[in-house]
Amino acid sequence: MCIFTVQFPNMLAVSHLLKKYGAVTVVNDVSFTVAKGEILSIVGPSGAGKSTLLHLMGALDKPDGGSVLIDGVDILKLPPKKQAKFRNSQLGFVFQFHHLLPEFSALENVCMPLWIKGTAKQEAAAQATEMLEIVGLGSRLHNKPSELSGGEQQRVAIARALVTRPAVVMADEPTGNLDSANAQAVHELFLKLRTDFNQTFVMITHNDELAAMTDRTLTMRDGKIVEERKNH
Repeated sequence: MCIFTVQFPNMLAVSHLLKKYGAVTVVNDVSFTVAKGEILSIVGPSGAGKSTLLHLMGALDKPDGGSVLIDGVDILKLPPKKQAKFRNSQLGFVFQFHHLLPEFSALENVCMPLWIKGTAKQEAAAQATEMLEIVGLGSRLHNKPSELSGGEQQRVAIARALVTRPAVVMADEPTGNLDSANAQAVHELFLKLRTDFNQTFVMITHNDELAAMTDRTLTMRDGKIVEERKNH
C-alpha cells in the first residue's frame, strides 16, 4: 500500500525518557520524534517497555527523567489540572480492550470526552455523530457496546479518541483483541483518518505485517530503541 511521504514539523518529541521500577529500568534513555501526520509503530517483545513508554508519553504515568513535547508543549511539566485538561483535549487513546461504558450508547461513549471538555450537549452529539459516521457506524449510534461486534466496539473507541481532533492518537495494541480481518480494517481506518485529518498516530503492535503499513517502525528491547526503519 502506497502512503504519501510526511514532511511536517514534529508533533511529538520524546527526549531522554527514563522510567525505573525499583532496580529495574523499564524505559532507558529513549528519544525520538514523530512528524505531524505521521503514523509511527513501536514493536518489540513482551516486557520491552512499549506500554510503559506509551503511558509516559500520554502523561498517564510519571517518568524518572526526560521530557515529552506535544505540539511544542512539555506535557510532563504542566500542573496536574492543566495536564489533565491538555490530555483530554490534545491526546486520544485506543487500547486493546476498548473500555467503553456498557450502560451508554455508542453516541454517548463518543460524546464523553466532549462533555468533559465542557462542550454543549447538542454540539457534542453533532460532533460525535459525525465521527461515528466517519468510522462507518452511522447506523449504530444508539446501540450499546453489548449490541456491537468486537470490531464495531473498537471503532467506537477510535471515534471517541478522535472526536476532540487531538494532536496525537496513542494506540496500545489496538487490534490485539480482533481477528485478522477486523485488525486489517482498523489499520486501514487509521490510514484513512491520517489522510482525511492529517492525524498523527503512535501505535504499539505485536503484528509485524500491520506495523509495516505504518510510515516508520521503532523496535524496542530491554527498555531501549534498538532499531528504526522507514516502511515507505
